[in-house]
Amino acid sequence: MLGKRKRVVLTIKDKLDIIKKLEEGNSFKKLSVLYGIGESTVRDIKKNKERIINYANSSDPTSGVSKRKSMKSSTYEELDRVMIEWFNQQKTNGIPVSGTICAKQARFFFDALGMEGDFNASSGWLTRFKQRHGIPKAAGKGTKLKGDETAASEFCGNFQAFVERENLLPEQIYGADQTGLFWKCLPTRTLAFDTDQSTCEYRTSRERIIIMCCANATGLHKLNLCVVGKAKRPRAFKGTDLSNLPVTYFSQKSAWIEPSILKQWFEKCFVPQVQKHLKSKGLREKAVLLLDFPAAYPAEELLTSDDGRIVVKYLPPNVTSLIQPMSQGVLTTVKRYYRAGLIQKYMDEGNDPKMFWKNLTVLDAIYEASRAWNQIRSNTITRAWKKLFPGNEENSSVSIDDGAILAANLATVLQNTEDCEHVNIENIEQWFDSRSSGSNCQVLADIVGAADRAKAAEQKKPSRKTRKAELNPEKHISHKAALEWTENLLDYLEQQDDMLLSDKLVLRRLRTIIRRKQRIQNKTHL
Repeated sequence: MLGKRKRVVLTIKDKLDIIKKLEEGNSFKKLSVLYGIGESTVRDIKKNKERIINYANSSDPTSGVSKRKSMKSSTYEELDRVMIEWFNQQKTNGIPVSGTICAKQARFFFDALGMEGDFNASSGWLTRFKQRHGIPKAAGKGTKLKGDETAASEFCGNFQAFVERENLLPEQIYGADQTGLFWKCLPTRTLAFDTDQSTCEYRTSRERIIIMCCANATGLHKLNLCVVGKAKRPRAFKGTDLSNLPVTYFSQKSAWIEPSILKQWFEKCFVPQVQKHLKSKGLREKAVLLLDFPAAYPAEELLTSDDGRIVVKYLPPNVTSLIQPMSQGVLTTVKRYYRAGLIQKYMDEGNDPKMFWKNLTVLDAIYEASRAWNQIRSNTITRAWKKLFPGNEENSSVSIDDGAILAANLATVLQNTEDCEHVNIENIEQWFDSRSSGSNCQVLADIVGAADRAKAAEQKKPSRKTRKAELNPEKHISHKAALEWTENLLDYLEQQDDMLLSDKLVLRRLRTIIRRKQRIQNKTHL
């Protein structure tokens, strides 16, 4: 009688090797004998092939994740996904992350996401988190993580060879990357002077959407922003036809670009828009899309056009900060334009912080983000590709920091506002560069207060139009009525599929002006 077979627990690396051998044509029986396991185990590995590969791909291969023997998920999966995105962002930017900082951030995210349960960011949780994602010990001890320069250099050489082999022009080479946008994030005391924070009702913003920017290497073809929010149809979308939005909108309960969303965006948005653009340029409908290292994304061969002429190439892990085009200042500049537009809207409407916060919707944020993306200049995008194509730098002899110019302009506007004279570029920069929705995202109460006082003083002098309205009261239209009509007209335009974006933006600007006038009138009547 044969003895009982010794129980063998395979590592992730062993399972990957078995998958590879199966693809090479090895039989289940041969592999079961080779690894000392049952044939049913080999069949289970083949059945879970995609899950195993995605799990291995989502971790840094240099971190020893292949030695793990299980793929057990976290009890709080949403928190786990938020944390690994945050950690990778810090790693990309070369920011040291200690175990203490990691635990505090986990506790913050747990509260910010409104999660329920008895969560304890203990040393045990930290150890399991690091093991799940293959994070080396040095990453938890404050060691500054740098990009893998060797992998980046090797990829650049291989990618350039691929481009030459396929005879692709910069017009046919695209890059895309995503970032989280806390769309209600308003300035802190860096701009709020000596405001008594105990009276501030709005400590933090928990509202987040994901935006993905995509453009070709010339910067002349920018696809509409891809936006992912939590709600399928947010309340602010009432009466709005999604096909008329200036962005491509998807929903996911945690606001993440999961594999199914990426595949849908690629097939229904990216491929058709690229084919149309290349056809208009008289070029072959052939292109490549460069994406960041996949976190459980579909394999490259699953992201191709039907004719196989438009394909995807993934960057290797840990090189985003070095060669990912959209991470070379493009995404940062989009966020800066968004925040500058937000503060301009804030000042234009003249509302107090509470009303501005209350009126700001995700639909407003989507239009503001779209406007910010449209403001990105082609040479800004072209410069972002110079690390992948170092020889193509004709237009980069003069490097202009769009973000610095934006900060300087906004600082100048504020410095010319009464009681805001001491705001400087450093204050603006600090707000622009804030990456979270923590306590550094409070409302700028004093700026609005100063602006309101100045505008209210101007309104005390009756204008010709005011006197004319007083003489003809039957023709006078109130701000409230004008605002209602404007919003109705805006709802109408949102439902039409043949209206220009510029027309809707003009109307939204008009609504902002009416809101400001209404606010000033209400203050003068107090």
